[in-house]
Amino acid sequence: MSETFICATISSRPLANFHSTVWGYRFLPYTLELTEISNLEKLELEELNEKVKKMLADTPGDCPEKLVLIDTIQRLGVAYHFNNEIETSIQNIFNVSQQDSEIDDDNLYVVALRFRLLRQQGHYISSDVFKQFTNKDGKFKESLANDVKGLLSLYEAAHLRVRDEEILEEALTFTTAHLESMDVPNLSNSLKVQVSEALRQPIRKTLTRLGARKYISIYENIEGHNDLILKFAKLDFNALQKLHQRELSELTRWWKDLDFANKLPYARDRLVECYFWIVGVYFEPKYSRARRMLTKVINMTSIIDDTFDAYATFKELVPFTDAIQRWDISVIDSLEPYMRHVYQALLDVYNEMEAELAKECKSDRVYYAKHEMKKLVRAYFKEAEWLNAGETPNCAEYMKNALVSCAYMMLATTSLVGMEESITRETFEWIINEPLIVRASSVISRLMDDIIGHEVEQERGHVASIIECYMKEDGISKQEVQIEFQKQVRNAWKDINKEFLGATEAPMFVLERVLNLARVMDTLYKEADGYTNSKGKVKDMINLLFVQSVKLN
Repeated sequence: MSETFICATISSRPLANFHSTVWGYRFLPYTLELTEISNLEKLELEELNEKVKKMLADTPGDCPEKLVLIDTIQRLGVAYHFNNEIETSIQNIFNVSQQDSEIDDDNLYVVALRFRLLRQQGHYISSDVFKQFTNKDGKFKESLANDVKGLLSLYEAAHLRVRDEEILEEALTFTTAHLESMDVPNLSNSLKVQVSEALRQPIRKTLTRLGARKYISIYENIEGHNDLILKFAKLDFNALQKLHQRELSELTRWWKDLDFANKLPYARDRLVECYFWIVGVYFEPKYSRARRMLTKVINMTSIIDDTFDAYATFKELVPFTDAIQRWDISVIDSLEPYMRHVYQALLDVYNEMEAELAKECKSDRVYYAKHEMKKLVRAYFKEAEWLNAGETPNCAEYMKNALVSCAYMMLATTSLVGMEESITRETFEWIINEPLIVRASSVISRLMDDIIGHEVEQERGHVASIIECYMKEDGISKQEVQIEFQKQVRNAWKDINKEFLGATEAPMFVLERVLNLARVMDTLYKEADGYTNSKGKVKDMINLLFVQSVKLN
């Protein structure tokens, strides 16, 4: 069948009317020649790196200055250079805290900062450390209201809470109320901006790269900031941005060659947004290969999702689903001509992954990626079956399937495939068996998506959403369902936090991928579907990360 005929066939069906790409081929020119940093820049970065490392080594491990230094390095986005040094420092701080639980017990800022840094690193520290800041009734002392730095530090620490930590629930309520109503004339502009940013998105939910870009601007206006660390952070951001631009150029070339914008006009054209998503999962230079692989996978997932949701008939989806379960190019002729483009590209992406990983004897990892993609497509098909039969599943049935169809189980597993680290078969088996942290991240993805996308899904005539299931089964209003979902999302964040504490089932770098996936969801879907409708805030975020360099002076 000719290409012209395929497009004519597609144009005769109702399309989802997604807006066209914001970026086009904007990143195509960012070739190696344009993005390579000079030897002089490399040398300066190396020198500054050594100086910051020495600063970490020279600052005593049991003093507040060490906590502030580590926090600054992390928030400026350069902690990945000093993983070992920071891990050793945090371990020492933890050891000291276990021996002397009353150090700095009168300084809320320091106590909360220590608590957050330790929990971020996976060390359990009891929330009882905050009891000295409460009255006998368990409420925080109103005298703390004027300690803005302390309040902000406690607010950030409260987002590391797990279930049933009432003192941290109270801390979050207390600090949020005071920070939101704050009108202190003597407050510095930098502190006002920090409060505003924290209320919008706390550190725990912030993408590392985006948080760094914003904090660089905040930090340089903080009185007494460290010029050396600031300069290093700026140079490092710009150097890493050039690598990301180069990767985007290569991916844009791949996307342009597929020509899906013309072949599959029903689908969202969101290559750059997909890359932004995956930079949220891992931004570090050593994960360049993993980023490229996962960006292609999430892009293909978006196309398949739209094929199921926005275009294909049920009759067409039956052989398409079967073909993906078989994973065999010989069945391609059983598909509709437009679907053949999708199927061929999907198999090509995974074949490329296998070929590249075979050089390191890691191609067996791709088995798990395929396993999860097949599972995802079965979940898509189950939703199509319900819609075709006019069925409304019960809430438990819907939710079980929906946690798979949100794609986060697939993305969590596939994120490991291209990573440089040694990852055991046991870790892959662990992650495909839906451990708590993966389920929690999937709950965040599913429910935030459903809260935002409910009306649109109904307009497009989709199977009843989980919101409608709850309304029907429990006899409650849409608003009540949304309040319940927001509570479930908060609990899912607590479950993620719990999985980091004393983690033994999987390495920390694996857990971090799952955490980062949840962070992306909080960034893209908090107020609207920023992936589908990416012309506003998401476009601005992408500009900050991949277009605008940081001014050095």
